[in-house]
Amino acid sequence: MALITLEDLDELDEQMNDDVTHDPVTVDDEEEERERLLSHWQAVASAHHVSVPPEMTGPIQEMNRNSHQREAVPFTSISHHEQSEERVEPAGLWVCVRRAEKLYEQSISLAFMKIMIYICKENSAGRYLGMTVPVVSDINMMDDRKSFKKDVLTAVFLPAKFQSCPPEPLDPDVTVVHRDTFRVVTRPFVGTTTDETVSHQMSLLWEILGDTHNVRRNRYMVAAYENPGVACRRNEIWFIRRTP
Repeated sequence: MALITLEDLDELDEQMNDDVTHDPVTVDDEEEERERLLSHWQAVASAHHVSVPPEMTGPIQEMNRNSHQREAVPFTSISHHEQSEERVEPAGLWVCVRRAEKLYEQSISLAFMKIMIYICKENSAGRYLGMTVPVVSDINMMDDRKSFKKDVLTAVFLPAKFQSCPPEPLDPDVTVVHRDTFRVVTRPFVGTTTDETVSHQMSLLWEILGDTHNVRRNRYMVAAYENPGVACRRNEIWFIRRTP
């Protein structure tokens, strides 16, 4: 899943803190910081064939300021094995954007930018709402069960304090959707998340599980905890248990 930046912001924030002096911050300094952040995001996004427009500067700054305040989705671990774990993901509200671009990474990147804008200000509360991890993408398979459909849903769990009163999105492409609890079998992996690598990870988990009839074969999820620019990016492949 090609998220534009999460962990890269942490790295960038550390770099910027190293450059801080005790001199007063001027308007020129602030503008330089804005340009530096935007350039950094544009460089990361270009690797995924996506452009970051200048209007993303505000949300980028907001995410950078709050990069160390991310909530973890409160799942329940059912069983843990050497190469996999089974969990129950909580019922709750998810912020969702659906895209169907030519490339998988384009869909995820463009969707996440819209989610960022909603989280940072473009909501009925007019404020920064907070970020959770992981960012999850839904993958639906073609009838051959070998290739992905272009239609990809990117979702972020709404922070706990807004679960009972979700701010309304101002962008009609952004929806807040309630999901019931669902049970998944997960396996961690590191690196990029392209069609090829995700397909490979699916195959590996099937080999571990064997022929399992109560796991869906037409829909999977990929959970991203870090930005694809990170060499050892942490991800998970999620297999979804069928409901009884």
